[in-house]
Amino acid sequence: MTQWFDPEPAFKGLVFAKALQERGHQVQVLTGFPNYPNGKVYDGYRIKGFQRHMMDGVEVCRVPLYPSHDGSAVKRALNYISFAASSCLFGIFATKKADVIYAYHPPLTVGMSAAFVGFFRHTPVVYDIQDMWPDTLQATGMLNNPKALSLIGRVCQWVYRRAAAIVVLSNGFKRLLVERGVPDQKITTIYNWCDATALAHPVTLNTPPAMRNKFNIVFAGTMGKAQALDTMLDAALLLQKSHSDIQFVCVGGGMDVERLQQRTKNDHLNNVIFLPRMSMNDVGHVLHSADVLLVHLKDDPLFEITVPSKTQAYMAVGKPIIMAVRGDAADLVRQADCGLAIEPESPQALAEAVKYFAQLTADERKKMGARGLDFYQQQLALDKGIDHFLRVFESVISR
Repeated sequence: MTQWFDPEPAFKGLVFAKALQERGHQVQVLTGFPNYPNGKVYDGYRIKGFQRHMMDGVEVCRVPLYPSHDGSAVKRALNYISFAASSCLFGIFATKKADVIYAYHPPLTVGMSAAFVGFFRHTPVVYDIQDMWPDTLQATGMLNNPKALSLIGRVCQWVYRRAAAIVVLSNGFKRLLVERGVPDQKITTIYNWCDATALAHPVTLNTPPAMRNKFNIVFAGTMGKAQALDTMLDAALLLQKSHSDIQFVCVGGGMDVERLQQRTKNDHLNNVIFLPRMSMNDVGHVLHSADVLLVHLKDDPLFEITVPSKTQAYMAVGKPIIMAVRGDAADLVRQADCGLAIEPESPQALAEAVKYFAQLTADERKKMGARGLDFYQQQLALDKGIDHFLRVFESVISR
């Protein structure tokens, strides 16, 4: 059960479902009609009461929701609540009886729906936490009302109690949940993976024209408040006159894209370009064309315990990384020795890191990226993650 699934960008989407089926398991997906991240229903889809179809051999059931992903808290809430209501209704009455329900968070409302479906269908729920609510809502500015945050926190605790097992993406998440009273033995850390096959075999290997004859720092993914990409624009301003061959490349979507584009225009930054959101198969050639890949998040205590999923994708394409995130994510890059960990929201630190990579030889950067790829394959790849998940699924089924 997940609100977001292919063709939307999904960390645990079709690749995960197919891998489980390849291991001999039957998988049925309960999701919404694709509209993330722009809040518009994808071409080829139309919201209807219920749709059942096959994707690469995986049965996908789509339920109606209110499509939205803009800055309006009311519209975002309607988006979450509508999917929760639909998935709960159809999950109880229109899906197959399962041995286990795997629920992907965010948003929290998916966990609520899964808890109800699990109760009525007498099915254990494995809850995969990718964002720590209500902390993320407050850190990104989506919600600041103390009473509302407290209420959401209590709902989180309710969902945690009803989950048979909880999976988190970092040890920092696990520590925080234990501090909040969740039993240690109920929580398993499983690092995210990426669609390495799609990234390794992009549709085209040709360098995009806008990236030719430049030293390219690529940021790929959602551009919102949490990413705090004004820091990148400030660094671009610092580098524009002294390093005309360096440029920042932003590829993806998100609620902050238009504002960042307008600021780039207002500040006359000719060393920042924006490319539209792409599928994993398409974005691969952009990542392969990069000289360095950038991860950046707002300097907030919450993000010290997370590992942005683009980290794994960056490692999988074998490119050096600038990790402008503190804590667990920075430790991962240091452990792999595949880049630099720097202070987030520091234009000067980012500019200096870019200059450091620019003065390295191509061979030095290639060796650094190769270390990241080796680390990914040995410890973070899909087959490693599937092994961990199957152990969790089997443990809750056997109780």
